[in-house]
Amino acid sequence: MSDDVPAVSPPPRPNAVVAVLALAGIVVSLMQTLVIPIVPELPRLLHADASDTAWAVTATLLAAAVATPVMGRLGDMAGKRRMLLVSLVLLVAGSVTAGLSDSLAPMVAGRALQGLASGVIPLGISIMRDELPAERLGSATALMSASLGVGGALGLPAAALIADHLDWHALFWTSAGLGVVATGLVLALVPESKVRTGGRFDVVGGIGMAAGLVCLLLGISKGADWGWGSGTTLGLFAAAVVVLLAWGWWELRTPQPLVDLRSTARRQVLVTNLASVAVGFAMFAMSLVIPQLLQLPETTGYGLGQSMLAAGLVMAPSGLVMMATAPVSAAVSRARGPKVTLMTGALIVAAGYGLNIVLMAAVWHFVLVSCVIGAGIGFTYGSMPALIMGAVDPSETAAANSLNTLMRSIGTSTASAIAGVILAQMTTRLGPVSLPSRDGFRTVLAVGAGAALLAFAVAAFIPRQRVATGVPAAAGRTGETEASEVTA
Repeated sequence: MSDDVPAVSPPPRPNAVVAVLALAGIVVSLMQTLVIPIVPELPRLLHADASDTAWAVTATLLAAAVATPVMGRLGDMAGKRRMLLVSLVLLVAGSVTAGLSDSLAPMVAGRALQGLASGVIPLGISIMRDELPAERLGSATALMSASLGVGGALGLPAAALIADHLDWHALFWTSAGLGVVATGLVLALVPESKVRTGGRFDVVGGIGMAAGLVCLLLGISKGADWGWGSGTTLGLFAAAVVVLLAWGWWELRTPQPLVDLRSTARRQVLVTNLASVAVGFAMFAMSLVIPQLLQLPETTGYGLGQSMLAAGLVMAPSGLVMMATAPVSAAVSRARGPKVTLMTGALIVAAGYGLNIVLMAAVWHFVLVSCVIGAGIGFTYGSMPALIMGAVDPSETAAANSLNTLMRSIGTSTASAIAGVILAQMTTRLGPVSLPSRDGFRTVLAVGAGAALLAFAVAAFIPRQRVATGVPAAAGRTGETEASEVTA
């Protein structure tokens, strides 16, 4: 328990708390798309091979996968606001490191530090649960959860604009400035949560999870470069299986595990996390296909010959739609339950991909499609925190939400790998250059629709709830889970 916060009354300015936490989430999610406009130029800018500069993207992915569950557990133990501030400081440090870089090593180090800030969104959701009035919680957590997609959608045009008009280092100085602003606002307006577990951090569990996730995600992200049948890729996948099985054995036997696998195995939590993998896959397929189709030359017969900035501007409205659908998602969850919200969102996403398969001839087609898919993502991302928090104790909220965020990240990484394989195999010739074919893009869109339908089918197995939404803020450790317990 912390003695530096009042033991009674919610924070005096809940609107400010929600706004600051959502801003912090958007700032952190901007890191997903920050370097996309300069990826083709990185070999020249950093004086390195293209295969090596790809680590500027991979390092962020791996660091985020490791940091998300670790920061969640530390937040439950030592204070969620404290770990939120640590995450933002790491973001600033990484941005400054990359901003000062002119070679590969400091760039990769800076991008890894930026990835370590990924715990901000689940930590923010958990602070909201502990501190906000119950009537504000649904819409606030939906907005915070959607910020993961909002930042990615808004970040691409902003990064492209900066890269087009300023030195590339300005990308990182901008992210550092945003990180400083977010840190200052959190210090000024966000209280420390009173709900903590205390105890000792599971070092063995942390190392085991980190090793297993790095092996898994490294194999997924680099498999196309190394060869899916290569010894390195297969060895990484085999190591991931062995390490994660050993990690699970340890977690079930240690008294204070990094992840409470028994809570994670509860039907509501388990099924929601499985659906989250499919939703993460479905969300990222859009980000892989639409920008490429917009930027391919018109001479292909299906490309629209747009610039990176124009492609980013086409994607930007989807982020605004995600933000706008957050309160709608919360209202549906209150009326019908978050299970219905998740299933509705999955159907909307599938419909958006189906629409894209037949509409890909004009810029407005892609604006429409990205907005439809964005609305579906807003629904699905808004429902997941309610489902998770309705099934876990308040003292486990940050760790449980962090694991859910990790599941979405595994889905997006898998989408990138599978889409890369499809587009590499289904090609067409444009002079001496081989480009992904129209049928290749349509296949990826169909796979994205299939992933959304899979999320719908998996979500159908989430148990019915006795209450429509859920989760009273800062409820006591006992009784709350039973009050919102699910029935088959």
